Amino acid sequence: MKGIILAGGNGTRLHPLTLVGSKQLVPVYDKPMIYYPLSVLMFADIRDILVITRPAELPQFQKLLGDGRQLGLNISYASQEKPRGIADAFRVGADHISGEECALILGDNLFHGANLPSLLRRSAQRLRGCVLFGHQVADPRNFGVAEVDERGRLLSIEEKPERPRSNLAIPGLYFFDGTVVDTAKRMMPSARGELEITDVLRAYLEDGTADLVWLGRGVTWLDTGTHETLLDAGRLVRDVQHRQGTRLGCIEEIAMYMGFIGADECHALGAGMSNSPYGRYVMDSARSYRQGQPPARFLEET
Repeated sequence: MKGIILAGGNGTRLHPLTLVGSKQLVPVYDKPMIYYPLSVLMFADIRDILVITRPAELPQFQKLLGDGRQLGLNISYASQEKPRGIADAFRVGADHISGEECALILGDNLFHGANLPSLLRRSAQRLRGCVLFGHQVADPRNFGVAEVDERGRLLSIEEKPERPRSNLAIPGLYFFDGTVVDTAKRMMPSARGELEITDVLRAYLEDGTADLVWLGRGVTWLDTGTHETLLDAGRLVRDVQHRQGTRLGCIEEIAMYMGFIGADECHALGAGMSNSPYGRYVMDSARSYRQGQPPARFLEET
């Protein structure tokens, strides 16, 4: 399965923070925002990843992540000159997808949960068209909303409805089969001039091949695209890390425990940042791995 991180957009909801750069490079506590969606794809065992961003920020992402080789990944880049909707990612990334199954995640979405990695991999293995995820929220009017029947089967999808039919919001994470590029190319821009992901999802729903997976109460999801939710995300990361002694979105540790790189490579990556608590954590994690002592958190997540 291929992966795409959509890290474009103008980030206007975060002005003035994003007047000089991409919101996906804004820190969420101790690491850039993009580390969190990248870690989700890694947990789903996806190693071939395309980052889509604005031309001006592309060199910054390349400096941060490189070609991914240090993490056992293959990371490539593509430009989206202006926001044209989430579904435009499939047009921009058509060559990357190349008719294979793919996962699309928005670069400002943060997920955390002990059962999340296994849930992602099961969902990918059972993919028959598209998989979207549902997460219960108090006020779903600002999100895409999924309506399900009493057996949990998907009935309808609405984009930011005034009167939602359920409280199941659809996060910015989707799995698709190899036909998604052709499906996206058939879509017409909406009234706001964008290619809507909701229209792509509805096309699969009409074909009877759209499945909804409920993330459940054990998974936390945050859209970090506003000042308030960015602060909430930073507090969540800080609290989990301080209380549990583990780091969310630590891509070096994840790469090691997923088998993408070895302990020596992981330790070397940490040593390059040894003046920071983050770098020392990566080094400690590599030493624990060598001693056969993976953290309990990771055993639960994988």
